[in-house]
Amino acid sequence: MNHNAIYALYSNVVTIDDTAGAFDAQGNKVEIDLTAVNAWVDPDTYKYQRAAEYPSIPDQLDTLYHSGLDAWKAEIKTVKDKYPKPN
Repeated sequence: MNHNAIYALYSNVVTIDDTAGAFDAQGNKVEIDLTAVNAWVDPDTYKYQRAAEYPSIPDQLDTLYHSGLDAWKAEIKTVKDKYPKPN
């Protein structure tokens, strides 16, 4: 189960058990629409993708020192362009 999707789509869910299901604060089972859960796209996905591709901080500092601000900005822009922020 996509826990993030369930929490995002069902504000009353406080616990999720992959086998038993989703439950509210009183322990009542919350019926989940799996089609909606599976269709949900995390709006923060671009952040995780960018973080995985940015050069390490030491590498970024080396670029700044050896090649300057414009080269560093170009490196960062390449990643930002590859994974744009959603509207």
